[in-house]
Amino acid sequence: MSDTTLIEELLREQQTLSAVERFSRFHDRLDSRAKLYSHLLPAEPPSPDQQYAFSVELDLCTGCKACVTACHSLNGLDSTEAWRDTGLLTVSTPGEPFQQTVTSACHHCLDPACLNGCPVQAYEKHPVTGAVQHLDDQCIGCQYCVLKCPYDVPKYSESRGIVRKCDLCSQRLTVGEAPACVQACPAGAISITLVDRTPTLTDPTAQMLPGAFPSAYTQPTTRYLSQRPLPPDAQPATSGALPLEPPHFPLVGMLALTQLAVGSSLVFALLFPLLPLSAAKALSAVTATALQLGLISSVFHLGKPWGAWRFFLGLRTSWMSREILAFGIYSLLTLLTTASLWIPADGGILPFLGGLPTGALHALAFCTAAFGLLSVGTSAMIYIDTRRPAWPVALTFIRFLGSVLILGPLAVATLLSLLPAPGEPGFRIWIHTVSLFAAALQAVVCWVENREHTRAFHTPSSARHSTALLVKKFHPGAMKVRTFTAFACAFLTLTAPALPISLLPLLLFPAFLLTLCHQLFERMLFFTTAHRPRMPGIP
Repeated sequence: MSDTTLIEELLREQQTLSAVERFSRFHDRLDSRAKLYSHLLPAEPPSPDQQYAFSVELDLCTGCKACVTACHSLNGLDSTEAWRDTGLLTVSTPGEPFQQTVTSACHHCLDPACLNGCPVQAYEKHPVTGAVQHLDDQCIGCQYCVLKCPYDVPKYSESRGIVRKCDLCSQRLTVGEAPACVQACPAGAISITLVDRTPTLTDPTAQMLPGAFPSAYTQPTTRYLSQRPLPPDAQPATSGALPLEPPHFPLVGMLALTQLAVGSSLVFALLFPLLPLSAAKALSAVTATALQLGLISSVFHLGKPWGAWRFFLGLRTSWMSREILAFGIYSLLTLLTTASLWIPADGGILPFLGGLPTGALHALAFCTAAFGLLSVGTSAMIYIDTRRPAWPVALTFIRFLGSVLILGPLAVATLLSLLPAPGEPGFRIWIHTVSLFAAALQAVVCWVENREHTRAFHTPSSARHSTALLVKKFHPGAMKVRTFTAFACAFLTLTAPALPISLLPLLLFPAFLLTLCHQLFERMLFFTTAHRPRMPGIP
């Protein structure tokens, strides 16, 4: 039995250095290079064919989030912003408990999707470190990199109107100091290593971790190491959590209105020889107005729209740059077509457009429609190129071209029914033919989408299963609403031939409004139910 009292033991304990104090004294005795934690960095800088990359020892990661805090503090991030996250892997096998914490930040890919997709080249690969860096002063806030990145790395800042992301603390690496997250990890789970810059992954199913996006897409450089193999049924702890994605309302309006305009241009080109001048002028004006409204709507999706003029910088790799160029040419051709019909033949501001021969006007109309279809194709490729399972090639093209061939013809038929009836006997027949075609196509497209949705919902292995679950969870009546609007439009257009031509607007105008609402609702679902790939276990 000790002769010391409790008070004496407490006093003796106070005089003993804590672990923090002992480490502080040890740290102060180190030489200047060791103070920079050089053991967390390679001994030599990367050669021209190498770059830095994160290396994570999974066995050492405890999920303490010290790395998250250090990154947040060093970079001065907003309260809702994080460039490094921690996730969790678990297993579903009963009686075999397992969990693995995973820390992740930007993987500084060898073939970064964010860099390839940016329309204004607001990303670059650091020539020495290989870090994928975001150039804040170049960013226009289009958020396309957010859609393109399969690891949910770029984060949009509402207050700044731009995207920001991890840059591997390049300013520290260049002076031989490890990134903040690396230095802050108390277990030493994160370090910096060297990897070759030449992409080597070709297996389309290879993944960094269970539940991660296939690595062949962007060639991520982060290495996750473990002395024990992960269980074969390991899965993200958040695999059952399916949040809705942002609706992107400006893009909803842009897609619907531009596709309406392209459909109108196509019908206008086909019916041009049969249209009286008054109908041609009205139709060209409505088409140009719808297109301009759609393009204006897209501007509200940009955080800094005044920088969008630099779109040409990304033409080589970015589908968004190509879309801007295509719609720019299509808009110009639409305005020229409209001006050529409205400018008097004997003068005006642009007298060379007035009085163009009918053949030249017809050729201009077809050229305009062709560029319109090309523009819609680039719009579809923007989303297909993200490789999200919700936006497969065939179904995305069916949706977009279907909207062109539904909204455009029905808008033309409605407009023609509102104009004074000309003397041509076939005019009424054309109105009914165009409207019936649009209504029938809408019913077919709706049936195809409903069939694909039902198939995906009952097939857990389907790539679109998550989308079907999101629709069921957040929009349980979506299928019924789509079916009702499609067949209500079909009923109205089928009934129209029984009415006098003066009463056609009473049916065609409601049919057009129903169809427009149907398409807007479709575009909202298109965005909100497109499940975003993330790193495993990160909410």
